[in-house]
Amino acid sequence: MADQILSDQIAQSLRRQILGGKLAPGDSIKERDNAAEMGVSRTPMREAIRILAKEGLVILRPSRSPIVANPTLDEITDNIEVLACLEMKSAQLACERATDAELQQIQSIQHHMEAVYDTVDPIDVFEIDMSFHLAIARASHNRSMAETHQSYLSRLWRARYLSAIRKRSRERVLRQHRAIVAGLLARDPEQVTRELGSHLEHLAINVRHRFEEDGLLPEAV
Repeated sequence: MADQILSDQIAQSLRRQILGGKLAPGDSIKERDNAAEMGVSRTPMREAIRILAKEGLVILRPSRSPIVANPTLDEITDNIEVLACLEMKSAQLACERATDAELQQIQSIQHHMEAVYDTVDPIDVFEIDMSFHLAIARASHNRSMAETHQSYLSRLWRARYLSAIRKRSRERVLRQHRAIVAGLLARDPEQVTRELGSHLEHLAINVRHRFEEDGLLPEAV
C-alpha cells in the first residue's frame, strides 16, 4: 500500500511537470536520473511511469527511456469525440441517479474553482476543473462509464490544460460550469447536455487554435 501511494505521488509530480512544460512532448524520462532527483528508488518510479503510460501522457519504448507523448491533432480530436459522448451520457444519468449530496458536492467544486481561479497556480485550477468533471461522471452511478471516462480524461490532460490556460476562455468556462451545475440541480438532462456539448466543442476549437499557433498543422495543398 505504501509503495502504491509513493508511486501515485511520483506520478502526480511528473504529471504536473508535463502539464507545466518542464517535461515537453518528446522529452525522455530517464528512470534512474528522475528517481535520484526525487530521492526515491527506481521501483516506484517505474510504476509511476507505467501509470502515466496508461493515461497516454508517456510512451514506453523497449530498451529505451520512455518519452512524453506528443499526440497528433487527429488523435486528440478522436479522444475528444469519445469523451464528449461519455460526459454527456454520464451527466444525463447523474440527473436521474445522483443523490442530493453528490450534486451539492459538484456545486461546491464549482464554487471553489471560481473562488481561487485568479489566485492559485493554473495547474491547481486545472486539477479542480478535472475533479468537477470526474465528480459528474461518478454521480452517474455507472462504474464502467465512470472508469472509461476517467481513462479518456487522462489521455486529454495536456490538451485540456493548454486549452484551459487560454486567457480568453476564463469567463466562458466559469459561465458554462455554472450552467452545467444549474442543469444538474434542476435535474434537467437537456440543459446539461446542451451546456456540456458547448463546453467540449470549445475544447476542440481551442486545441486546434493551439496547434495553429504552434505551427503544427500541415500546410494545405
